[in-house]
Amino acid sequence: MAITTTKVVRLTFTTTGGKTFSITIPNPKDDLQQTEAVAVMNSLIESDLFLTAGGSLLGIRDIKVVDTQTNDLYDPPQV
Repeated sequence: MAITTTKVVRLTFTTTGGKTFSITIPNPKDDLQQTEAVAVMNSLIESDLFLTAGGSLLGIRDIKVVDTQTNDLYDPPQV
């Protein structure tokens, strides 16, 4: 039983099909700046590496850093 904390950055794009597509990256650096994330997203859009069910990546929709704290109340006995 323990409390664990995880942090991810979620990059959300719009696609050519009018949908959204998100990439979640674990353990972003603590001092991540908006300009750095935007530059990475623009690079991914320009490189056209991802073809999603909603089409190619078209634009930036959202950038979020998400912290999650989990309190594990029970661990089954190890046999």
